[in-house]
Amino acid sequence: MDTNTTTKTETPASESDQKMESQFEDFILENNHPCVMAQSVFTQKQVDFHVYEELGTSTSANQILKDIKRYLGKYDFNSNDFFTFIAAFRNSETFTELEFEKLMWQQLQHIHEADEADWDPEVSPDTRSKNFSFSIAGQAFYMVGMHPGSSRIARQSPFPVMVFNLHWQFEKLREMGAYDNVRTKIRERDFELQGSNNPMLEDFGEKSEARQYSGRAVEEAWKCPFLNHKL
Repeated sequence: MDTNTTTKTETPASESDQKMESQFEDFILENNHPCVMAQSVFTQKQVDFHVYEELGTSTSANQILKDIKRYLGKYDFNSNDFFTFIAAFRNSETFTELEFEKLMWQQLQHIHEADEADWDPEVSPDTRSKNFSFSIAGQAFYMVGMHPGSSRIARQSPFPVMVFNLHWQFEKLREMGAYDNVRTKIRERDFELQGSNNPMLEDFGEKSEARQYSGRAVEEAWKCPFLNHKL
């Protein structure tokens, strides 16, 4: 699979876009990233990687939404293969964790406002709910925000990135009986890398996963800034 030009109708990736994809792939594979699932999708070329001009804008949101719809159209929900959508941004400045968190949720807000599809009925649309998951084009996603200024080494990507993991893939892992082993291995590897456990990691159904998206260790009283117009 060509991770840059996945269909003949898409615009070929520029040389700079390809360079960014190569940099991110090296971040995952060459640095022995703790997420074994991330390593797996890059090794198997199961990544739909796109580059956008600026994080947190409506312009980027409109293009992300179009690209995610194409991605979902190519996804084989009958397969055991995993296929990840990644949005990278050209922002050259290094954000603080609070600045990145604000822009990441701003980006999700813009995507939501451009999205006409109903919320995925398999998850809650309420960010306060322990069953919340973000929905785009009718499909639930678990978001992973990454940027150079993250306090977690595993999230210190070379530029701002949003990883869109289909919630369905985690359910598939559970059906296959592999979820617990994969989760444990990732957490062990992250501890080895960082020297401490990630305080934000919770299993789906324990606390709202919205608290985990930006990678920042949010306060107990943290309130998600996202406004869901489909509640």
